[in-house]
Amino acid sequence: MDSNQKDVGILAIEIYFPPTCVKQEALEAHDGASKGKYTIGLGQDCMAFCSESEDVISMSLTAVSSLLEKYQIDPKQIGRLEVGSETVIDKSKSIKTFLMQIFEEQGNTDIEGVDSTNACYGGTAALFNVVNWVESNSWDGRYGLVVCTDSAVYAEGPARPTGGAAAIAMLIGPNAPIVFESKFRASHMAHAYDFYKPNLASEYPVVDGKLSQTCYLMALDSCYKRMCAKYEKLQGEPFSMSDADYFVFHSPYNKLVQKSFARLYFMDFLRNASSVDEAAKEKLAPFSSLTGDESYASRDLEKTSQQVAKPLYDAKVQPTTLIPKEVGNMYTASLYAAFVSLLYNKQSALDGKRVVMFSYGSGLTSTIFSLRLREGQGPFSLSNIVAVMDISGKLKSRHEVTPENFVETLKLMEHRYGGKDYVTSKDRSLLPAGTYYLTQVDSLYRRFYSKKDHKDAITTTCENGSVVNGH
Repeated sequence: MDSNQKDVGILAIEIYFPPTCVKQEALEAHDGASKGKYTIGLGQDCMAFCSESEDVISMSLTAVSSLLEKYQIDPKQIGRLEVGSETVIDKSKSIKTFLMQIFEEQGNTDIEGVDSTNACYGGTAALFNVVNWVESNSWDGRYGLVVCTDSAVYAEGPARPTGGAAAIAMLIGPNAPIVFESKFRASHMAHAYDFYKPNLASEYPVVDGKLSQTCYLMALDSCYKRMCAKYEKLQGEPFSMSDADYFVFHSPYNKLVQKSFARLYFMDFLRNASSVDEAAKEKLAPFSSLTGDESYASRDLEKTSQQVAKPLYDAKVQPTTLIPKEVGNMYTASLYAAFVSLLYNKQSALDGKRVVMFSYGSGLTSTIFSLRLREGQGPFSLSNIVAVMDISGKLKSRHEVTPENFVETLKLMEHRYGGKDYVTSKDRSLLPAGTYYLTQVDSLYRRFYSKKDHKDAITTTCENGSVVNGH
């Protein structure tokens, strides 16, 4: 197989998020928080969460099966499948093995890949693995699939409103409308205890919020400097924010995205880049002598840089914020949900545009990378990708629950986490047709899933992976 595949990238995307959500404004009132703490302070509007019938496996099954059906992809055409997730279902068995049920039915068990795990970065690691496979001598001519999936939940307290849940499936191959500019990529990897999950008896993380924000911005600085240096070496000219049309950030909450773009603006100011106007330079000048640590701690710099960067933020970042603000922190899926938001909001004006993506995972791992967009043709076109995802329909059809219902659900999930020998509620009325859901966990901890079909019949997956129909 020719190892010089051209324009390798994302051919198609599907996103799934649970139909159950809670408004951040209502959560503020319930928690006794000051008005605007979650909506303005965090910049969030709504938060999706899994009911007892949904988890990362069911969401992944839904996203993958939906993508294959909508694009009429024969499961035999998939040669590699990688999953990125930090949501632990099993310490040994990968989420990817559950997804194999879809392919086994069609006689395809020749699919490479397993799960990648490191906080919110696992989806990016999985994506790079599949892109590298298509670009390599190992590629056998079939498509690759990447799944980013997580259910982000927190213990009661200030971090709880930064949760969310989703799964994103991406089809990878050559001649794509979303092309990787693989040479414009830079990483920063280090050791930090900013967010981690050492207690295997609990789904909840240990979080140092202040340290995590500093680690995020420090990693962003490092990645951006290195990418700018690589760009200048390869292109023979300096890089600034004006050389990219859009910037997409991993989004734990929107306020951090605002701070992150302002940080890049400040970085361009320090480098005397062309993207910073004279008025902004004058306002930022008093901060030019700060050390790195001082600059991360400076509230005045944070406020000033956001203020001067706002016009560019509105143009280059705001279109990416829709789904992260409406669904919440989706961990590995967050960055790609933000990218999907850009496709949705700017679909008719993306041909030829460059998009810079920043992926961060606590602990810590990070990469900044570049994509080139082109309209494409047929099913693998930007306009069709947007139409097939039906973002507007998915957001409008959600069911808003009370904060009390949300808290009650999390308590039930706490009780069942790592548990066995239970069945889930038989009320599936809120689930859209085509959605997979958890039916039971048996006495041996084995998980069973079913699919709500388009005629409200149920397709039940048996223990051995075979399928029977029922009502």
